[in-house]
Amino acid sequence: MTIKVGINGFGRIGRMVFRAAVQNFPEIEIVGVNDLLEPDYLAYMLKYDSVHGRFKGTVAVEGNSLVVNGKKVRLTAVKDPAELKWDEVGAEIVVDATGLFLTTESCQKHIAAGARKVIQSAPSKDDTPMFVFGVNDQTYAGQTII
Repeated sequence: MTIKVGINGFGRIGRMVFRAAVQNFPEIEIVGVNDLLEPDYLAYMLKYDSVHGRFKGTVAVEGNSLVVNGKKVRLTAVKDPAELKWDEVGAEIVVDATGLFLTTESCQKHIAAGARKVIQSAPSKDDTPMFVFGVNDQTYAGQTII
């Protein structure tokens, strides 16, 4: 069973989520990336990393898509998550790595755009539950936004 994931924010954390998924988890398919930078720059930053080295695979830009190891990933440059249309690419889970949407209410926009679940990459600014693997991950009970 493939889990389709969208990434909002392609800075350090967003790119590391992308790399980890593509290189280590064949059951995860990245279907969309949203970032305000130009597609060529996003591709360059994915290809070359000063800590982790070169991306182990192929990366190219084709129109508004990243083509990674032969698979197209939709690229968008949208400020409002409610306009991302995650349902068009089938994204079930969205990793919000912008550091901007840190409340349940703000992450709800991803749900409105078609995602089923949202994972925040930074600590929330409200009572959104936070889980740390090996610390309290066993208490996760299927919450929609974490």
